Amino acid sequence: MGERAAYPSDLTDEQWAVVGPFLQAWKDRHPSVSGHQGRYELREIVNSIFYQNRTGCQWAYLPHDLPPKSATYYYFARWRDDGTDQVIHDLLRCQAREKAGRREDPTAVVLDTQSIRAANHVPAATTGKDAAKKVPGRKRGLAVDALGLIIAVVVTAASVTDNAIGVRLLDNVVAHTPTVTKAWVDAGFKDDVQIHGAVRGIDVEQVLRSDTTAGFVPLARRWVVEQTNGTLMLHRRLVREYESRPASAVSRTWWASTANLVRRLTGTATTSWRDQRSRSRRC
Repeated sequence: MGERAAYPSDLTDEQWAVVGPFLQAWKDRHPSVSGHQGRYELREIVNSIFYQNRTGCQWAYLPHDLPPKSATYYYFARWRDDGTDQVIHDLLRCQAREKAGRREDPTAVVLDTQSIRAANHVPAATTGKDAAKKVPGRKRGLAVDALGLIIAVVVTAASVTDNAIGVRLLDNVVAHTPTVTKAWVDAGFKDDVQIHGAVRGIDVEQVLRSDTTAGFVPLARRWVVEQTNGTLMLHRRLVREYESRPASAVSRTWWASTANLVRRLTGTATTSWRDQRSRSRRC
């Protein structure tokens, strides 16, 4: 990392020891034709992605002591297009599950969607309006395990129905985690999802909210995906839809979840603005 001052989102030595070997293995498999090793270390590239995810800054506003857009975006796009972002995430997820005393691959998932407002530069062809929530933008669908760790991500226009997203999520779950045989969903996922789940070997069960209980009540099974959505919102790049391509929005989600996983695996935490404010009051 050189002599620069560290940002709160930077990987520590312990965290880099967790994720670094996977990226180094990727680089070894993709040598430069000229033999050039690259000007920037992969650790700094990941620090740059984590910084942008956490702060939500534009590409042109990346700090001068981090790799510039040209280098950061090159690797971000390469890892997005060849699936490296998800491969690394899934390997770390398996480690996190084993650390928690679980098997590497889950047998059950929870599905949910979240509508995100889009920035004005996001192409209209990839956005829409969620008729129920009145949100113009995109919709992020997640499938998470019992620990709240992400198994599948789908990003579509907000006008796409939960049913259509649920079908795509189940297909992704089967493709990457065929051990799953059970899925819990809310009332937004209708019969089409249950039928498709049955065809793919997954029992889909609706967990409905009580109409007689006042106030917020965490629902069994479903609360874990709500918690995951909450942790993703700590990454400001995901609070609003800034990505021109839905695939980039999916990649952003993988990297945000990867940042959460390396902290879980190393028992560390990223300092929040609240922590910084409380420290300044004590000083």
